[in-house]
Amino acid sequence: MAGHGTHGVLYVVATPIGNLDDLSGRACMVLREVDTVLAEDTRRTRTLFDRYAISTPTRAFHEHNEREQTPWVLARLLEGKRFALVSDAGTPLVNDPGYVLVREARSHDVPVHCVPGPSAVTAALSISGLPTDRFTFEGFLPARRPRRVRAIERLAGETRTMVFYEAPHRIVEALADLRAVFGDDREAVIARELTKRFESVFAGRLDHLLTQARDGRVPARGEIVVVVRGGVPAPVDDDATDAVLRAMLDEEIPVGQAAAVAARLTGRPRNALYRRALELAGDSRA
Repeated sequence: MAGHGTHGVLYVVATPIGNLDDLSGRACMVLREVDTVLAEDTRRTRTLFDRYAISTPTRAFHEHNEREQTPWVLARLLEGKRFALVSDAGTPLVNDPGYVLVREARSHDVPVHCVPGPSAVTAALSISGLPTDRFTFEGFLPARRPRRVRAIERLAGETRTMVFYEAPHRIVEALADLRAVFGDDREAVIARELTKRFESVFAGRLDHLLTQARDGRVPARGEIVVVVRGGVPAPVDDDATDAVLRAMLDEEIPVGQAAAVAARLTGRPRNALYRRALELAGDSRA
C-alpha cells in the first residue's frame, strides 16, 4: 500500500449496506493498514470496526465539514499519509460526501484508489426485474411537495430506469407524486432494508404500490430504494427533428453544437443527428 512518490494515497472504500459480512477482504485489509479512516459517522463505523477487530483511528468527515476538513486531509496526503474514506453504508460519493476531497486529491496528483463493494443503487437494480442496461440515479427527491413534483416532471420523458432514495416518512407522498406524473400503470419496485434482517421487496404498478404503502403493507420504516421503469420512447418525427436542426443552422450555430442540442431535445443519438446536420448544412450551401 505504498504511496506514489512522496505522496500518500486515498482509498475510497465501500462498506456493507446492512449485513456486516459483506465487507470484502481487501476492504478489511485497507481499513486496517491506512493511517486514518475518514468516516461519515464515526460511531457507525466503529460498529463495523468492532466486528472485524479494526483499530485504525477515525476522523469525522461528512457533508457539514467536508470543505473545512479537505485542506487538512490534503496536506497530510501530500506529506505521505494514507487515508481511507468510508460512508455510513455502501459506496462513498453515491449520494454521500467525498467529491470535494477526491477532486482536490486528484488535482494534486495524489493517487486515489477504489475498493469497490456494496451499493444500494446496484443492489436494488439487480433484484428489481426492471431493465438495467441503462439507468439514472436521482438520489433523494426534494422533501417539499412543490419542488418534488417539479423534479419528477423533469423526468417525465425519461426512458431509462430511474432509481431514487426515499425517507420512510415520505414514501406515501413520494409514490403519490410519482404516480401522478408517470401514471397508474408504470412499473416500479420498492426495496427496503436491503441485506438486513427485515429486507423486503415490493413490485407492481405505481397505483398498487401506493395502495400498499397507504395501508401499511409497505412499512414506513428503514432505508428505502425506489426503482421506476422508464417511459416508452416517443415516436421519432424526422420532419420535426430536421426543423430543429435547420433552425439552429440558420442561426449559424456550429454543426456539432446543433446536433448536441437536438439530441437533448429529441432523445435521439447525437452521432446520427450530427450526420444529418452535416447533410442539411450541405443542402443549404448547394
